[in-house]
Amino acid sequence: MAGTRRVANDPRRKQRILDAALTVIEERGVHATTHRRIAEAAGVPLGSLTYHFGGLEDILEQAFQHLSDTMSRHYRTVLADAPDTAAACAAVTDLICGGEYASPRALTLIYEMNAYAGHHPAVAEIAATWLARSHASLALHFADPACRAMDALIEGWPMHQAMERAPLDREIVLATITAIAARFPLHDGAHTPR
Repeated sequence: MAGTRRVANDPRRKQRILDAALTVIEERGVHATTHRRIAEAAGVPLGSLTYHFGGLEDILEQAFQHLSDTMSRHYRTVLADAPDTAAACAAVTDLICGGEYASPRALTLIYEMNAYAGHHPAVAEIAATWLARSHASLALHFADPACRAMDALIEGWPMHQAMERAPLDREIVLATITAIAARFPLHDGAHTPR
């Protein structure tokens, strides 16, 4: 009908905007992420951003929350599926060495999130919650000191690999993770309830 305003019925539009925001952050960095670039990457009108979000800071917060949630779910699934400590050590090794969790894209987004968190308390809280979720997933199989050491390696080792531009030696990573698990065993050998 002439003169009536058409309302787009796209239930996935908000998610497309968040995915596009992460793409722009990956490609250009948080400092160069703008409403216009996000709208272009999402293939939506610029007004869609102001309809779904309270501003650029809100988009960034929700995009980093989405990143955290997605990666935390993957992390939890991988560790929950491990039937015993040896399989859990192999799963942690895969998180460090595999391309799915510590992909170049994920690492870039993690760098950007951590830098942004330094000046934005809401994103700092998202990062802190992500850390606690990672620790809880590791605690399915490992004692607290082992969880802390392994989580630092899960984040740090792929960063070193990216800077060195050399593949990780899976055998060394697995030996290190296995040694940490052996050094700090769970007291009763039982797993934390899932």
